[in-house]
Amino acid sequence: MNSELTLVSITGRDRGGLTSALTGIMARYGVRVLDFGQAVIHDNLAWGMLIEVPAAQVASPLYRDLAFKAHELDLNIRFSSVSEPQYDAWVAGKGQPRHIITLLGRQITAEHIARVSRIVTEHQLNIERIERLSGRVDRRADPAVRRAAIDVLVRGTVPDLGQLHESFLRIAQETDLDIAVQEDDVFRRNRRLVCFDMDSTLLAGEVIDELAAVAGVGTEVASLTARTMQGELDFEASFRARLGLLKGLDERALDLVADRIVLTEGAERLIANLKRLGYKIAILSGGFNYFAERLKTRLGVDYVHAHELVIRDGKLTGEIAGEVITGEGKAARLKEIATAEGLGLEQVIAVGDGANDLSMLRIAGLGIAFHAKPAVTSQARHAIATLGLDGILYLLGMRDRDIEEI
Repeated sequence: MNSELTLVSITGRDRGGLTSALTGIMARYGVRVLDFGQAVIHDNLAWGMLIEVPAAQVASPLYRDLAFKAHELDLNIRFSSVSEPQYDAWVAGKGQPRHIITLLGRQITAEHIARVSRIVTEHQLNIERIERLSGRVDRRADPAVRRAAIDVLVRGTVPDLGQLHESFLRIAQETDLDIAVQEDDVFRRNRRLVCFDMDSTLLAGEVIDELAAVAGVGTEVASLTARTMQGELDFEASFRARLGLLKGLDERALDLVADRIVLTEGAERLIANLKRLGYKIAILSGGFNYFAERLKTRLGVDYVHAHELVIRDGKLTGEIAGEVITGEGKAARLKEIATAEGLGLEQVIAVGDGANDLSMLRIAGLGIAFHAKPAVTSQARHAIATLGLDGILYLLGMRDRDIEEI
């Protein structure tokens, strides 16, 4: 072949008309574009184009004209020759697996990126692109409410995804950063159902603990709840024991507690945006239907699966109607809803904080431990501990500007 392969690299201050000016010159020489990329960081441009110059004899005048135009536009330009074997190797690499590593936190520092990129290198992966998902940082904003998120696209085979998760989990445990790894496949952009636990996930607290406080048995019940969520106690036995301690509580306490408990940070923002995008929302809870139904009305939830309290003569009996909803029961209900909606499990997101949520987190395409206990976080594939529930939007690849448009 008498054509030349050349990578044209441009850097400089960004402004309108640069691409038009440069490609206009290339057009006159019959250049074929094989690859193209551009990024603008704080008004500074990094622009690259892999081109095929149709005949060697036109290469020199092409490069001369491009260099003159770059000088005129106050740009830096560089030409790098690409050999046929190099190009063929690049084409052959198109089938390599790709993963998205998402970094979430109140801020992202150079140390965070350095540690994550070191793990990427150790696993023989190559970073292809880094993209900011969160909005531009207002340095005067309260650090406690800032959101920072970036996506890192890496290419290469991951022999042991579990080991990669463990490496990132260690960083997360030592820093104020959450790190999620997902395959860059069609399902990441095609989720359609989100199943939430309720207590300490959608709600900032445990309803049964609040009811127990009103009943005067708060310390006993809170201790049992904590040990259950850590996985130290059998959920069903613990639940019946805690429920029994509420026997005789006036039903008016339900309204009192319902007015007191608040939503988790980001819950309304997350669900409102997912609903606008056509997602179905479910609450799968080991808590109580009385409170879940309130959330259904407030947030536009589509499905509710929770316990029905038995009340006689205006008092709680310390019992529920029907069976106890275990972790396996939540997973089974998730499958039923997905089937009813005509969805595969890969299209389902599950979010929870306790040991009884692990079953549904494991079977969902995207299972997220949210501000969970250490024992739960260590067994979940993804975890959020630094941001509110709306951090999930970043795991779906959404940018703040996309959300504003919605």
